[in-house]
Amino acid sequence: MASVPSLASTLHQRIADALSAALPEAGAADPLLRRSDRADFQANGMLALAKKLKGNPRELAAKVVESLPVGEGLLMQEIEVSGPGFLNITVSDKAITETLAARAADDRLGVPFKEHPGTTVIDWAQPNVAKEMHVGHLRNTVIGNSVVRLLEFTGEKVVSRHHIGDWGTQFGMLIQYLIEHPHELDHKAAEDGPAVSGEEAMSNLNRLYKASRALFDADGEFKTRARRRVVDLQAGDPETIALWQKFVDESKIYFYSVFGKLDVEIRDEDIVGESGYNDMLAETCRMLEESGVAVRSEGALCVFFDDVKGPDGNPVPLIVQKSDGGFGYAATDLSAIRDRVFNLKADTLLYVVDVRQSLHFKMVFETARRAGWLTDDVKAVQLGFGTVLGKDGKPFKTREGETVRLVDLLDEAIGRATDVVREKAEKVGLSEQEIVENGEYVGIGAVKYADLSTSAARDYKFDLDQMVSLNGDTSVYLQYAYARIRSIVRRAGEAKPVAHPELSLAPAERALGLHLDQFAATVAEAAGEYAPHKLAGYLYQLASFYTTFYDQCQVLSEDNAPELVENRLFLCDLTARTLREGMALLGIRTPERL
Repeated sequence: MASVPSLASTLHQRIADALSAALPEAGAADPLLRRSDRADFQANGMLALAKKLKGNPRELAAKVVESLPVGEGLLMQEIEVSGPGFLNITVSDKAITETLAARAADDRLGVPFKEHPGTTVIDWAQPNVAKEMHVGHLRNTVIGNSVVRLLEFTGEKVVSRHHIGDWGTQFGMLIQYLIEHPHELDHKAAEDGPAVSGEEAMSNLNRLYKASRALFDADGEFKTRARRRVVDLQAGDPETIALWQKFVDESKIYFYSVFGKLDVEIRDEDIVGESGYNDMLAETCRMLEESGVAVRSEGALCVFFDDVKGPDGNPVPLIVQKSDGGFGYAATDLSAIRDRVFNLKADTLLYVVDVRQSLHFKMVFETARRAGWLTDDVKAVQLGFGTVLGKDGKPFKTREGETVRLVDLLDEAIGRATDVVREKAEKVGLSEQEIVENGEYVGIGAVKYADLSTSAARDYKFDLDQMVSLNGDTSVYLQYAYARIRSIVRRAGEAKPVAHPELSLAPAERALGLHLDQFAATVAEAAGEYAPHKLAGYLYQLASFYTTFYDQCQVLSEDNAPELVENRLFLCDLTARTLREGMALLGIRTPERL
């Protein structure tokens, strides 16, 4: 179905046409239309236009009003010229209901596909092989997943890349230890037995890491053998690669168990870690050196920048290759850019990475631009995110000062949420299975929403008491609003949701309807700016408008005419669909009963 124009876009076009007709010498003019507290909308474009043409803005506004059809049943019910030439516009009840009916008839609720979609490669969810995922891995996973959903929903071709840490010196130590203790990782159950769990996989990896580290620190000969093993790994020695692959596979069992708990799908083909670019590193360095983008400095291959200096005032370079011949992160990141631009044909490279890495990525992107890999047609963007803080406003740690394990944090959220669901369960008649399932949806939703309702670049406090609260700006509040609507629709019996444009709307119905009409524009804005928090804010307002409507406008009253019941059920149903679609774009589930 074709996209459904919003009331705002239709109004904008009508007033722009009227402005051009009233002042043809001005050409195309922007009416500067926005939502208003004084009416439904306000147009402020007359002031700038009158100033440009040295005219009177009130006179210009009056001319525009004369050319606009106004009245009951039309798009505009009333227009008032106020102040120095503002237009205060009230749309008709009929226009609101008809526009919402068109949205309701569309499976996508009026959200259009892009006319000219591009290809975005997004780098998100980047755990490290043989290491536990901690609270620091939460934000890039949750934000990245939502941005992928938003971009795909608006028609963009999206390629996910999970740049996992699966290469480096610590693998020489681990592999050498495994060669000398071959049964340490051989814990697979019999073929007909149960598969190893994520927690078991991580436990084995932790044990191996500690044992190999202790030997590495205590035994000089083992340290020498481990370092030689790094050389074998980089050279592609078959035995070494096979053992390295064991660590990767074991880690994936663990990763997938954590991502599964977080209700995020990570596809195996999208995992391209540091190792995936290993064969490109030497060529990347050669290309940069031959083009003069990088130069040798004290034996290292470096890129210098006029605006990047250390505390001593001397330039701080991006080191692509170390003086000992080893490759740094920059070589891997630059090779990844080459792969994503030339092999995956990306128009946009998006990196969901901690804001503290901003300088590194600024230097990497500038290097790629100088090399000609990034151009006016290919952009690279870092979607930098802030830190997860504890209630005390400091980086989130355990009481012992350790980094919080992600799986522990998620388990605690699910436990708290399950308690909240259980308190209401008897009243709703939930089974034990539904309580457990809803506890997971509410707990994981609470964690995701707390993250996504904050601008990515800002730090936020991780406060489970607030996150699972039924009041305030929480996912639980939105999930309960959705479940309440579904309950009303179930109780409606034979009455069905049907739009009746001929009916007058109560103030709470108008407010809800006007907000529902902004869904498509909000999704487009959130996708275009990689800003899930804008969609989260919209959904919270939607639930708030619905709560007011629910309090002020009885839906299933015997005193209501059948048409009024149907129209209010229609508003309920469209609100529920919008909440469900919006929450899905954030990666949050909406239980039917709660």
